[in-house]
Parts: sequence; C-alpha cells; structure tokens
Amino acid sequence: MALTGSRTRRVTARARPAGPAGPVPGLVLAAAGVAAAWLVHRAVPAVPMLTAAVVLGVAAAHAPWSAPWVRGRCRAGLTLATKRLMRAGIVLLGLKLGLADVLGLGWATVAMVLAVVAATFCGTWWLGRRLGLPGDQPLLIAAGYSICGASAIGAMGSVHDSDDDDVVTSVALVTLCGTLAIAVLPLLHGPLGLTDAEFGRWVGAGVHDVGQVVATAQTAGPAALGEAVLVKLLRVALLAPLVAVLVVSARRRGRDTPRSGRPPLVPLFVVGFLAMVALRSTGLLPAQVLAVAGTAQELLLAAALFGLGSAVHLPSLSRTGPKVALLGLTSWVLIATAAYAGVLLTA
Repeated sequence: MALTGSRTRRVTARARPAGPAGPVPGLVLAAAGVAAAWLVHRAVPAVPMLTAAVVLGVAAAHAPWSAPWVRGRCRAGLTLATKRLMRAGIVLLGLKLGLADVLGLGWATVAMVLAVVAATFCGTWWLGRRLGLPGDQPLLIAAGYSICGASAIGAMGSVHDSDDDDVVTSVALVTLCGTLAIAVLPLLHGPLGLTDAEFGRWVGAGVHDVGQVVATAQTAGPAALGEAVLVKLLRVALLAPLVAVLVVSARRRGRDTPRSGRPPLVPLFVVGFLAMVALRSTGLLPAQVLAVAGTAQELLLAAALFGLGSAVHLPSLSRTGPKVALLGLTSWVLIATAAYAGVLLTA
C-alpha cells in the first residue's frame, strides 16, 4: 500500500503543472494567444485582434485544461506581458501621429476634440462614482471611452496600479460598445445629414479603439476614413497629458503604495510615446519602418491584453454587471452626442 501511495503521488506530481518558473512559459503562451487572436480576426474581420486577445485570455484562465498552467507556471510571463509589453505597445502607438497631421485638422477641430474628451471623461467618471462602481472602474472606463479604448485603460491601470479585475471589466465594456458602434453608426450617416468628411470626424471623435474607428469610417469611403483616423489619433495624443494629470493627482492625495512606489511625474512610457510622436513628425522614417512598427505595436498590445484577460476571475466580475452596463451605455450615448454636436459646430 505504501508503494502504491508513493507511486500515485509521483504520477500526480507529474500531471500537475509546477509553480512559477520564470517568464518564458508565460511569454510563449501569450505568443500563442496572439497567434490565435490573429486567426480569429482573419476569419471574422469584424472582430478586432485586440478584442479576440482579451477573450482568449479569459478563456485560457477558465478552461480546465489550461487554467492550472495560467495560474501557476505561466503566471510570471503573463504578468510581464501585461505590464511591460503594454507599455512598449503604447510607446509605438506614438508613431501613428505627427504634429503636421494635428495642425492640418485646424484649430476648431482640435478644440472640438478637446471638449469632447473632457466632457466624456468627466461625465463618465462622475457617473461611475455615483453608481458606486468598485475600485478604479469609473476612472478606467472614463479613460477608455474618452481616449483610445483598451490602450488607454491599460496605460491608466498601469500608472494607477489598478486591480486586474477592474482593468478587464473596463476593457470588456469599452470593447463591446465600440463593436456596437461599427454596426450602428453607419446606419445614422444619412439620417443625421452628415457629409462623408463630417461622418469621418464624428466617428473619429466618438468611437473608442483605433481599429473600431477604421472599421466604422470605411463604410463611407476614403474621405471619411482619412478624417476619422486623424481625429482619432489626436484623441490618442491626449493620453500623455491625461496620465500626467493622474500621477499629479495621486501624489496630492498621497496614493503611493509600497507595491508601486512613488510614480514619476511623467511615466517613462509616456515620454517614449511623445518621443515617437516627435520622431514621426520629422518625416525621416520611411513608410516601411512605420508599417513594421505598426504591426509590432498591435502584436505587443495583443500579447498584453491576452495576459490581462488571463488574470480575470469571472465570478467576481458578475457582481457589478448591471451598473457597469448602465455606465457603458450612458457613456456611449454621451460621447456620440458630444461628438455629433462638435462636428456640427465646426462644420
């Protein structure tokens, strides 16, 4: 009996994944998740790769055959992907925007975008706090809706040391509403009496993720798509000052923790983002380099979001479902209305 029990324990030990073993297993799993997300996007183009990456990460964390690995041996690498690769992807995001692009929009459009972002961020944050959403969800949802979807949520969560559940809830919500925009906004193009260029500016100012903006605006042709991308990238550029304001606010409230330490006034990845904007503005980078950087940026963010999804515990997310849904719907209507009014005022 003793021999049998010993043999059983050895078999069980071999079948059970070992504990944390460095970052390599988790990074390999994240890479596999990115590949799977790319295949999903190729098969169903309406599903952005970043969205697929989050969903696959959540699935990996709950599937019986993969959950032990995600929670154990792969955890270190997935955490590294969530934190470090997210910041690297945001830095490369700066190469999508040049100062000449912003100036070409005109100061009226720039002012309109600033007003829409401010109204959406403040209104969403205020309503989220009034609804009693836990943790950093009001802040993260406000950033995602007003700036650039999952990328903004990841950046704000990283600086604010937010709970992973709060981050994933916010990403899921902003992804859902952005996906709905792809179907709903083109139906309103004609009834609202917008030209193609005006429709593009409305989409750029009112839809969350860059991929969702492209998918929505392309339905009205190249003129709409060009305007939408420029306005959207202007919103992306506002991520840097918003993060800096958050850090200053955290310092004044004394919200430094032993785990995060005292954050710098301008986080290093934000400095990198601004440096990439400046580099793009010189016009020295060839189109091939920008294309490679764009692909790398999407892959890095997909890996980070897969890691983020893998940290989700679904039962804990279900407790705030109705309130989160109400905030998401209200914020979606708020930014669409504010953007539409802004387009009409600057037409």
